[in-house]
Amino acid sequence: MTKLFTYSFFALLLLGCKSKSMVYNDPVPVHESIIIDSRFVQEKRVINIWTPPGYGDGGRAFSVLYMPDGGVGEDFPHIANTLSELIKSNKIEPVILVGIENTERGRDLTGRSIVDAHEKYGIPMTDGAKNFRAFILEELVPEIERNYRITDKKGIIGESLAGLFVVETFLLQPGAFDFYIAMDPSLWWNDNFLVKNAAEYLTELPDSSRKLWFAGSNTTDIFEYTRQFAELLNHEQPEGLEWTYSDEPNEKHHTIFRATKEKALIWTLGK
Repeated sequence: MTKLFTYSFFALLLLGCKSKSMVYNDPVPVHESIIIDSRFVQEKRVINIWTPPGYGDGGRAFSVLYMPDGGVGEDFPHIANTLSELIKSNKIEPVILVGIENTERGRDLTGRSIVDAHEKYGIPMTDGAKNFRAFILEELVPEIERNYRITDKKGIIGESLAGLFVVETFLLQPGAFDFYIAMDPSLWWNDNFLVKNAAEYLTELPDSSRKLWFAGSNTTDIFEYTRQFAELLNHEQPEGLEWTYSDEPNEKHHTIFRATKEKALIWTLGK
C-alpha cells in the first residue's frame, strides 16, 4: 500500500509539477522565440533564447546553458531572471539561456523502463530521451551555433525528470556538455538503473574536464538514490570530473529548484 501511494504521488508530481511555476508570476524577460521542425522528435518545438546583458554590444562570445522545461509558462522566466541578477552582481560569467518548451514531457525526459511506466508511474509515453537528446545535440545546438555568438562551452540544467535527463546524458554521453546541473533528479526511474550502472558508465568519461552539480531534497525515493550516486562518485573519484552534491533535507521536491538555483549556478559558472 505504501508503494502504491508513492507511485501515485510521483505520477501527479511528475506530470503536473511544471504547472506550479505559474503561481510565482515571474516576469517574463525580453527574449527571442524560434520554432524548430525536428526530424528526431517528429514535431515542431518552441525554443526560447535569452541573451545576457552586453550581448547586444557585439563582439564577445558566450557559453550556452540549455534547459528542458524551458517554456515561458515553465522554468524559463525564473532561471533567466536569476542569471541576469547573478551576472549583474558579477557572481557568474555571462551565459546564454536556451529553453526548450515541453510537449510530451514524460516521453522526452525518460529512457526505457523495465517496468510498465504507465501502470507504475502514470506516464503514458516514455523512452524518448534518446530522440530528445539527438534533437538537442544535432538540431538545436547547431541552430544556436549558426545564429548566436557562442564559445565552445555549453551546459544543461534540469529538475525532477529533467534532472534525470541531465544525469542520464552525463553518464551515457558525457562529452555532450561541459557542465551539468540536476536538482532532485528522478534517479529511481527504471528501478534506479542509472545509479546501479554508474560505475561502469564513469569509465567512459572523456579526458577533458567536466563539471557536475546535483542536489537531493527530502523526498522519499529520491534522496536515497542521489546520496548513493554521491557516495559512488566519492568512491570512484573519476579523473577529469569536478563535482559536488548538495544534500537539501529541508527542501521539498517542488521547492528545491528555486532554493538551490543560485548556488548551483555560482558553483558552475562562478568567476
